[in-house]
Amino acid sequence: METRFGQVVLGPPGSGKTTYCKAMARMLQGLGRKVAVINLDPANDAVPYEAAADIQELVQVEEVMAMQGVGPNGALVFCMELLEANMSWLINKLKQFPKHYLIFDFPGQAELYSHHTMVRSILSALEKEGARLCAVYLVDSHYANDPGKYISAVMLTLNSMLMMELPTVNILSKVDAVEKYGSLDMGLDFYTEVMDLDYLLDYLGDAPGTRKYHKLNKAMAEVVTDYSLVSFLPVSVESHSTLLSAMKAIDKANGYIYGTGEERNIQRLLSCAVGAEWEHERIGVPRDTFMRDEEKEEEENEDNFESVLEMLARQNQKP
Repeated sequence: METRFGQVVLGPPGSGKTTYCKAMARMLQGLGRKVAVINLDPANDAVPYEAAADIQELVQVEEVMAMQGVGPNGALVFCMELLEANMSWLINKLKQFPKHYLIFDFPGQAELYSHHTMVRSILSALEKEGARLCAVYLVDSHYANDPGKYISAVMLTLNSMLMMELPTVNILSKVDAVEKYGSLDMGLDFYTEVMDLDYLLDYLGDAPGTRKYHKLNKAMAEVVTDYSLVSFLPVSVESHSTLLSAMKAIDKANGYIYGTGEERNIQRLLSCAVGAEWEHERIGVPRDTFMRDEEKEEEENEDNFESVLEMLARQNQKP
């Protein structure tokens, strides 16, 4: 198989992987790229995009559950092991789409990436066939509203990064709903840059039932901080600019930005080397677009309070 570039979309259930695949494919096609989206989630039988290859042609979760007498998680493990043993099927499917940019939509069960090696073996087999891949790990932004969930999500992200052995771009998805469940304890950059997590321990310690786990929480926070590998890009599928920022980061990670020809390679390498990514380019747009401005809210609340006082004063002046 010829050299081709692509991204492997991973993340826990409900993080928006399939929606992201559809939005990213649509944007890349709008930029003139040939895109092939491959559904490797045997439990996803209603994909919103046109799949170039679908693992359900090879195996289905319902059939495995019925024949093997296992639950959905066990069936997914069986399906991935079956795909690992039948990589020729997937490679032959990909050969039908030459010169296409590849997007792989994987299932969301965490144990596939944190405890088993079949997904890593599948990706290694694809790389041996000439695929230049980047892992894209999605985490739902609503986890940032809960310090415990956020630390757990970051730990799982770090685990997956180490297990997959691929260049990785981590994405804080659904950032347009980041404050749907309340204001964040810290600024958005704290959660995207994964700064010193010790600051979150104070908020975590206030929660009932977690005080006795303070040492454990502190140890987990130190693991993440000591590795210093995890950071996130805020992305909303409704925002073209955030998808474009993610595309640029992914193209750098998998090497697409450097091109295939030597001359083009050098030109892009130089243009990439002299370019600087400012803080506003990473989180400025989602912060300005989707985050509430506390100062403006305070001003509005003060104006509303004064309006109420004026109304009460007028009512009291009436005979």
